[in-house]
Amino acid sequence: MAHLDSKVASLLDNSHNEEDEDALLEQLENDSTLGAFREQRLQQLHSELSRAKHMRNQEFGTYTEIQEEKALMDITTSTNLCVVHFFKPDFNRCGIMDTHLNGLAPKHFDTRFLRINVENAPFLVTKLKVQVLPCVLAFVNGVSADRIVGFEGLGYSEDTFTTRDLEARLLRAGVLVRAKTTGVTGNPAFGKATKKEESDDDDDWE
Repeated sequence: MAHLDSKVASLLDNSHNEEDEDALLEQLENDSTLGAFREQRLQQLHSELSRAKHMRNQEFGTYTEIQEEKALMDITTSTNLCVVHFFKPDFNRCGIMDTHLNGLAPKHFDTRFLRINVENAPFLVTKLKVQVLPCVLAFVNGVSADRIVGFEGLGYSEDTFTTRDLEARLLRAGVLVRAKTTGVTGNPAFGKATKKEESDDDDDWE
């Protein structure tokens, strides 16, 4: 993918409605700091919006639950960038992870964001040695590039993190194209499990 001009990237990442192309183009046209590259930037914005629409029509930009592990394997091996959350519906921490991934998916339309119930993926759970939930795997060109076990390595403590922290971790893994989360998304305290929740969410789910 061609390098995206910083002004175009900033406009896209801060927009609340990428579908309104006319409004975004007008906003860029009215930027007095554009200088000599005005037409080039306008064309790049138009191309990027068209590409985003095309990708979303192929289910990028959404957080999708996959019901069968064969379908999950097909997607991860045929898609360049994938984030997969192995979860159990009754685990509070999995719900917290879902909230953050659901917030990232619409911003990162170059990456597929998927989830699968571990009960529907016995082969993959064994093959990938998924033992602690939530478990998030980052796949680049079909190869696992990173593994997030529980909330390990996120935020200032294992149980406190923001969507921006998760985005930064996935960026380091190379499964996201660029940082798109502006400010701190999500309440840091939201990620903190209470003692009761911790007792309900046994790390070893098997």
